[in-house]
Amino acid sequence: MKHNIPDYIFQKLYAHLRTVKGIHTKDDGNIRTFLEAIYYLARTGCQIRLLPSYYGNCFCVYQRFLRWKKRGVWDSLFVACQDYIDAEYFAIDATIVRANQCAAGYKKGSHEDLGRSCGGFSTKICTLVDALGNPVKFLLAPGNEHDIVQAEELVKDLRNTKVLGDKAFDCKGFVDFLKERKCEAVIPSRSNAKEKREIDAHLYNERHLVECCFSKFKYNRRIASRFCKTSSSFMGFLLFVGAIMWLR
Repeated sequence: MKHNIPDYIFQKLYAHLRTVKGIHTKDDGNIRTFLEAIYYLARTGCQIRLLPSYYGNCFCVYQRFLRWKKRGVWDSLFVACQDYIDAEYFAIDATIVRANQCAAGYKKGSHEDLGRSCGGFSTKICTLVDALGNPVKFLLAPGNEHDIVQAEELVKDLRNTKVLGDKAFDCKGFVDFLKERKCEAVIPSRSNAKEKREIDAHLYNERHLVECCFSKFKYNRRIASRFCKTSSSFMGFLLFVGAIMWLR
């Protein structure tokens, strides 16, 4: 079987997984095969039942993936891979991900962060990246929800830094929220604003880092289009891919 995850990345992932209680990690070959299967699913976006047989039983692989998400393994793995966060400044933004028709119909009355916007049936990925363009935090929202709704939750742990955002985040309440945490808002005012803020235009140009991050994420077919019915499953793939990005 060809390994798509480089050896040095697998070793770092495996080193953390061995510290997690409640999962079987003694057999590094088994763990390698499982992680390769999840990487294959994320990269190609194929249906679970089409997973190549050399990765093992497709449904057992997916059930294990869901158990790990429920136990918080993917969350802890993503955080553990963040070896150095450059806190000179941060950038926030959101991107729309079109949802495939198979993502609908999980449970009646449950939106699972899916909504209908002008772009169609979709999910919004709200992301915070550091000054090196590495993802620090993700939040999911329905595609028809405005970016500003998740903004405070994204930056609530930041202190004494600068936050870059586009005009979608030009909201007095959000700017005041940043000031309370001694953060500078590098967010341009809207054209119809009565009092326009002065911002560092040179620093604002660095906001492209969050767009580059989205581009890297969308190399993975299962993230570029949402096939997962549940938010938990979709977030699991996001966290796994985010961990890989940190280690490259």
